[in-house]
Amino acid sequence: MSELTDPVIDPPGSLSIERADRSPAAVLALNGDLDLGTAPKLTAAVAETVTGKPPVLVLDLTGVDFLASAGLTVLLAACREAPEGTQVRIVASGRATLRPIQLTGLEQSLPLYRTLDEALAAE
Repeated sequence: MSELTDPVIDPPGSLSIERADRSPAAVLALNGDLDLGTAPKLTAAVAETVTGKPPVLVLDLTGVDFLASAGLTVLLAACREAPEGTQVRIVASGRATLRPIQLTGLEQSLPLYRTLDEALAAE
């Protein structure tokens, strides 16, 4: 029973977001499920991060296990609503993230990169 209450273990359906600044980018690394229940958490994290107007905002989906339509909506909004001077880049290469993006045809609308290093090195 103690395993379920251990704060290190995220319950199913949860999302953790870690911020790391890697000049000139602010990187938000996501782990868990990005769905209707967790999408507002990402919306809030993006809003808080872009208030500092970083030149680049990288959303690293490498640790995302499930990406629902609500999560896709947040990704689109982050790209479309980023303040002037902030470029959004999305890292998505795993089946859990890339497949929903491809199935919805959003790979044409989202600035996708296979790795964090590629996203950071992009011009």
